[in-house]
Amino acid sequence: MPTAIPTQMTSAELSQLLTMTTVCADTVKLKLTIPDSDQRPTTRALDIDPLEAKVRQLVYFDTPSLDLDRRGIAMRAHRVRGTMSDPVVHLAPVTPSSLPAHIRVGEDFMVEVDVVSGGFLCSATLTAEGSGHRAVRDLFSKPQLALVNQQTAAAVDLDELTVLGPIFVLDLTYSADGFARPLTAEMWLYPDGSRTLELSTRCLPSEAFEVAAEAASFITERGVELDATQPTNLRTALEFFADDLSVVR
Repeated sequence: MPTAIPTQMTSAELSQLLTMTTVCADTVKLKLTIPDSDQRPTTRALDIDPLEAKVRQLVYFDTPSLDLDRRGIAMRAHRVRGTMSDPVVHLAPVTPSSLPAHIRVGEDFMVEVDVVSGGFLCSATLTAEGSGHRAVRDLFSKPQLALVNQQTAAAVDLDELTVLGPIFVLDLTYSADGFARPLTAEMWLYPDGSRTLELSTRCLPSEAFEVAAEAASFITERGVELDATQPTNLRTALEFFADDLSVVR
C-alpha cells in the first residue's frame, strides 16, 4: 500500500528550515535510526541496558487505507490501561516551503531531523496534554486538530479513524561515555517480533549541524554505520500496519 515518501534534504535546505524554526520552536530533536542487523552490537557498543528502560505503548490513528499518512500527517498517542494520553501530531516531510504558518510561539512545536548518510529527513511534531479520552476529537487539542485539518484540507473524517497498534517501546535516556549530551534510546517492538532502534538528542536550532556531526561521529567510531535507506520509526510503523492492521478495540 503506497504511503507518503520522506524527502531527503541538503545541508542548505536544512539550514533554511532551521533558520525559520527559531521563530516557532527553541529546540530541535536529532534522530538516528539503526538498521535491524546492527541493533545488538549497537546496544553493546553504546552501553545501552534494556533492563533500565521504561516500557511504553504507542498507537497511531488513521483510516485502514492510511488516508492521513497519504497527506503527510500522523496522529499518535500513548495507550495506558485502555485509555489514551499524550497526543502527538506528526507532520512529515517538512520543508522550508511547507513549515506550518499558523504555529504560534509557546505551543509545543518541534522540528525533528533524522540524520542519514548523505543528508537529512525532516519532520515536525505538535504535542499537547490530554488523557482519558477515546474519541480523537476529545483527546487532541484545538491547535493539533487545526494542523490536521489544514494539512488534509478537512478531507478525512476524524470520527472514522481506526486505532492502529499497539507498539511496545523500551525507552531509556542516559549519559553515554564519550558523548556530551544526554541520549535517548528507543527500541520499538512489533507484534511479528521485528524491531527498530532509534537514538536521539535535543539541541538548539543553531547547534543542529554541530551536534548532528558529533552524534554521527560518535556512533560510527563505535562501528555502527548510518544507512540512507533505513526507514524512520514512523515509516516502519505505518508500513507495518498498512500490511497487517492490528486493531485495538
